Amino acid sequence: MNPLTAGSARSIGVSVTRVEDSRILTGGGRYADDVVVAGMLHAAFVRSTAAHARVVSLDAAAARGADGVVAVFTGADVVARTSPISPSIVPPGFRFEPFYALASDRVRFVGDPLAIVVATSRALAEDAAELVTVEYEELDAIVSFADARDTTRTPLFESLGSNIVCHLSATGGGDITASFGAAHAVVRSAVVAHRVAPVPMEGRGGVAEIDHQSGRLLFHSTTQSPHGVRLSLAETLGVPLSEVDVVNGDIGGAFGLKISTHREELALCIAAHWLRRSVKWTEDRVEHLLAAGQAREESVDMETAVEADGRILGLRVHVSQNIGAYPSSPSAGAGACASILRFLPGPYKVDSYSGTAEVVVSNKATHHPYRGPWAMETYARERMLNAVARQLGLDPADVRRRNLLDGVPGDRTVTGLDVEGVSVRASLERVLELADYPALRSEQAEARALGCYRGIGFASFTEAAPGPTPGRGRQQARVKLEIDGTLTVFTTETPNGQGHETTLAQIAADAFGLPFSSVRVVHGDTRTTPFALIGSGGSRGSTMGGGSVWKASSDLKRKVLDIAGSMLEANPDDLIVADGTVTVAGSPSVSLPVRELARRAVLAPQSLPPGLDTTLESIGAYDGGRGGWSGGTHLCHVELDLGTGRVNILRYLVVEDCGTVIHPAIAAGQIRGGVAQGIGEVLYEHAAYSPDGTPTATTFLDYLLPTASEIPLIEIHHLPVGDVGEVGYRGIGEGGLIVAPATLVNAIEDALAPFHVVIEEQYLPPWRILELAGRC
Repeated sequence: MNPLTAGSARSIGVSVTRVEDSRILTGGGRYADDVVVAGMLHAAFVRSTAAHARVVSLDAAAARGADGVVAVFTGADVVARTSPISPSIVPPGFRFEPFYALASDRVRFVGDPLAIVVATSRALAEDAAELVTVEYEELDAIVSFADARDTTRTPLFESLGSNIVCHLSATGGGDITASFGAAHAVVRSAVVAHRVAPVPMEGRGGVAEIDHQSGRLLFHSTTQSPHGVRLSLAETLGVPLSEVDVVNGDIGGAFGLKISTHREELALCIAAHWLRRSVKWTEDRVEHLLAAGQAREESVDMETAVEADGRILGLRVHVSQNIGAYPSSPSAGAGACASILRFLPGPYKVDSYSGTAEVVVSNKATHHPYRGPWAMETYARERMLNAVARQLGLDPADVRRRNLLDGVPGDRTVTGLDVEGVSVRASLERVLELADYPALRSEQAEARALGCYRGIGFASFTEAAPGPTPGRGRQQARVKLEIDGTLTVFTTETPNGQGHETTLAQIAADAFGLPFSSVRVVHGDTRTTPFALIGSGGSRGSTMGGGSVWKASSDLKRKVLDIAGSMLEANPDDLIVADGTVTVAGSPSVSLPVRELARRAVLAPQSLPPGLDTTLESIGAYDGGRGGWSGGTHLCHVELDLGTGRVNILRYLVVEDCGTVIHPAIAAGQIRGGVAQGIGEVLYEHAAYSPDGTPTATTFLDYLLPTASEIPLIEIHHLPVGDVGEVGYRGIGEGGLIVAPATLVNAIEDALAPFHVVIEEQYLPPWRILELAGRC
């Protein structure tokens, strides 16, 4: 009998009522804007109206003399008194110039913060900010990839000498030249992904609270990475880490944007530190769309060497990525480009591979992580597979069947990634079965004969969750058995809608043997939680976050069984913990409530045998173990209205493998949310810029988001597959958004097949559908 698992009622796999629901669904959530500190001031930012310019002068005299204004700090002040920002996680060869919380002599995008105005109210701060006058010497704007490559244009950072800041490469397999020489055909494809904005419900912001006696800074933040922000604040301010802490309340969504430390957060805390006054700033929606940062904007050119039956022999890839004006911190956006190169072959057999990439800077808002930052690899690959099928006259399902890896021990991608346990082949067959693919094709042919344009698209993916990637590190959790018999879990995870307070409690409850209601999860507080540079992100929450909780809870259970053995005069191996009570196996009448054990261990440790460990705390760490892949296949059935250009989604199917499902309702919500965002990327959302670098979508009148009316019913099926590694649950946060764009665009292109359309772009609003069909 395993005393660590025996006798415990299972919480994992049950859609228990979420711990968060009682406050969030009743209006009791506490967000950054809800924080009020006695005597706090309010901040507003002066932002650049030029995309690329030298700052000739900045006059803040009128603002400093305005009603209610306490101070105006400019870029010159920040440069003189703080340390610059430098990303700490960068790919090899990435070049950057350190920068500051506020711009000083140069602005590099519309919205670049130049000054922070601090006043007694937000309205007065915003009014005063409008009194600051700036004179610019305009420079050529770098907007497109062609602009960045144009050596006649002034570089954004002249010390770098170029707007191309990184070259990357990846290779694998055999002789790429030989593969192409032996090919039946070479299929060329090109895809482009446009810029999108993360737009969480809650924008950025926070309250920089100053302790009047000690001068210590407590930053009430919206960040996903409180320890990372704390470290950045201490470095920027030049103060010991012990003088800074960061806390979160509830976070109204993040999607990766809030992993980074943002310049406005630093400027806010700088102002508070210098004034020794608490200061608050809450981002409005225009500021968010203008300056918070965006994602995507990548292009991929591919050459695929194939045999006549569609089997892939060789793959040549070139990726371009536009990361905007400044690198994000701590992880530079160029890191996503490196992941695209490495992940692009996906779960498919490829004999030889050669990938190159270039990363450029431009006069656009900073590129930040966004749900599936490497998603372009799936989009490019799954669009390429359809191009292979089209050129060879094959069914796209058969092309995938001939190339998929099986996920058996020893299976590796051509770039060297271990994909044991990946079940994409099973997910493809299951989704085609559920859709009745042959019947769907027959219905499509009948509809076309009647002038009805329907399309079927599917795409497969693997999601590193966290995946067998080098250097991912370990994640820690600390658990403590309280004197009343409840368990407190301290996690590095920083939930922003994923339900970690519930899922991590389920894991701890099952690992220890307590009722789910007896577990409390503490997060988002650098004063109590273990250190992690990045809190929540990269689909690490289930595997690494959950794995560390499982390990810490299991270790603490071992301690409790040893203590209980001495109290019950029994062999610890014969004891069971279930529902908060320790019993002897086969003798349920011999029992000890965990709360009584905890009380005696804390209040009367001298009554226990010498040398027995009575510290009712444990720390667990987990690196993700073997495997670490989620994955699956999505299928979409669409009908196009060629009178309006509208895309009607008739059915959307998901077959997903995330190992053991911790909380079915939360898992389904994660998938549906990602799919909704993927549909938004294709049909609605575009963070557009004019050729002079002016953003043209800074309100929801211009930046369109899908609503519940535009999102179809999303059918979700989980594969009952075996687990790989000692922790069976895997992340699921990115997959819906990673694969949905390719699924939907494949369906749209299939619907337009009678017009011999080849789609390269990802953004397909109604007017573009009509253009492609030759209707306008």
